[in-house]
Amino acid sequence: MAVMDKKKSKVSDEVPSSSMADIAFLLLIFFLVTTTFPKDAGLAIVLPEQGEDVAVSQRNILHIVIQPNGIVDVKRGESPQVQQVRPEDVESIWRQDVAANENLIAAVKTHPDAPYRFMVDVLDALHTAGAERISLQILE
Repeated sequence: MAVMDKKKSKVSDEVPSSSMADIAFLLLIFFLVTTTFPKDAGLAIVLPEQGEDVAVSQRNILHIVIQPNGIVDVKRGESPQVQQVRPEDVESIWRQDVAANENLIAAVKTHPDAPYRFMVDVLDALHTAGAERISLQILE
């Protein structure tokens, strides 16, 4: 009598884990290569080289004061007259005033309790109007 070796085929209920590490690394590399990161949105400000203080005539300064409620107070030089406007209106004011005085400097003063977005709105309006000389200060 011949003895037949019956080989039982075992069906495994386990998931093969030998290539899991390879698959994980391939997925990691895929996502690292294909993911794009958003560019930081910030204020592009070029600071001047440190130098000496220069006296500036008040007639060459446009005072822009940002209040906590979003209203912007605009004062021209030493004039006691204050004009209250929205941040979007600063662009047209700057264009009119710089046409009359090419040496104009925007002195942007922000109230400590004013939200950051109001200052950004004013700086965006000045940038759109082509302002290059801007002084940033905190209102005391």
